[in-house]
This record gives sequence, structure tokens and C-alpha cells, in this order.
Amino acid sequence: MNNQNNLWKIGVWVGVLLAVFLAVISIKEIKSIAYVGKDRPITNNISVNGTGDAYAIPDIATFSFGVTERGNTVVEAQKKATDRINRALEAVHDEGVADKDIKTVSYSINPHYDYTTGICNEFRCPPGESKLTGYDVSQTIEIKVRDLEKAGGIFAAIGSLGVQNVSGLTFSVDDIDVVKAVARGKAIDQAQNRAKELAKQLGVRLVRVISFYDTSNQIPMAYEANFRDAMSVKSTVPEIPQIPAGEQKVIANVTITYEIR
Repeated sequence: MNNQNNLWKIGVWVGVLLAVFLAVISIKEIKSIAYVGKDRPITNNISVNGTGDAYAIPDIATFSFGVTERGNTVVEAQKKATDRINRALEAVHDEGVADKDIKTVSYSINPHYDYTTGICNEFRCPPGESKLTGYDVSQTIEIKVRDLEKAGGIFAAIGSLGVQNVSGLTFSVDDIDVVKAVARGKAIDQAQNRAKELAKQLGVRLVRVISFYDTSNQIPMAYEANFRDAMSVKSTVPEIPQIPAGEQKVIANVTITYEIR
């Protein structure tokens, strides 16, 4: 008898709990019906902007050089280009540049055609003719110099080795993310201070951040040079140019949106 009573009591409690659970679910469903077809309620918010900057001394110099050689066959053109590139790379290696800081950014092989026009007379002009006269092989190498004191010397030496062009000596910061973080921190501080002041003036309270957006840009200090037609340059190394690296500036802009009450 006692066991039956206990089972009956347990069943009653289970039924009560189930009824309560179903009642809560029903109330939520009934309330949600009121919002069917309607937009979600608008949350009051304010958005503020902040700007910060940071400076760093560049610690990397980057430039590129290339060669273009022509031969009667692809193999001949490739050999000419490879020989000239290897001489330039040997000079770069002699200055202590590591293999990891040397990379090929482009390599191409193209047929070369000469176009001749026919001799016109008073009656007609015969069509011109394209004739395959050889092949052009082009290769461009990018060099990263970590010892800035050697950058000017390497840049000048490469230009004297008969490569067709040397260009784009650009200074940058290797770990630019650290500099960006400093600039972003300043921008966030400025935006937060503006938000607090604006909330005080409006007589509202900042509740929480509901969105955040940031941008940053870096302005590299660049020295541009072009050694066009360097085939005529003498084999002696020219005077080493003075190339100051200067400073690099990073600017961060952030926008923070707060919920207010």
C-alpha cells in the first residue's frame, strides 16, 4: 500500500512539473505572436570615432631588379638571362643577404616577331608579314635587405652589373603589427573618452559596446630609382647613394558604437 501511495505522489509531482513547463512555453509562444511581421525594437545607441598614430624606424629595405634576354632559341635566351641573374645574385649573397630574402616575382618566355611592311605601288599595297626572329626571356627578382647600412651599396652595385632595370627601394617595418597595435590603442582611448563625454552631455548611460570597426594605413618611406638601359653602365661600382630611411607613420581610425539608456 505504501509503495502505491509513493508512486501516486511521484506521478502527481511529475504531472505538476510538466504542466508548469507547458504553461511557460505557451506564454512565450503567445508573446512572440505579437511580433510576427514587425521589426525588432530599435536599440538606442551612439557611435564615436577615434584616431591614433604611431611612429617607427624602418628596419627593412626592399627593391627589385630584372633582366630580359633574347636568343634564337628558348634555351639560348634562358642561358643568357640565367647567367646575368646569377652574377647579380652572387653580388647580393656577397653582401650577406640570405636566400629566404630573395625571391622570383615573375618569369616569362615569349616569342619575338619582327613585322615588315610590303612596298606599295600605285596599284596596291601588299600585306605586311610577321617573322619569328627569336625568343625573349624575362625574370624579375625581389630582394629584402635587413642591414640598412648596406642597402645603398647593394642597390648601387646591382645597377652596375648590366641588369635592365633596378627599381623600388622601399623602407618598411618588419613587425608592423606592433606599431599598428600602439596606434589602435590610442584611437580606442580617444573614442572611449569621446563616448563618455557625449553620454554625460546627453544625460544617458553607456551600457555596452555593440559594434567596433578599425582601419589603419602605413605610409612607406620610399626611394625610387630606375637604371634603364643599364647595359651601357660600366662594370665599376658607382658611388654609393645616401638613402635615409626616415620614420614610418601608422594611422589607426576606429569607430565604436555603444548601446545607451
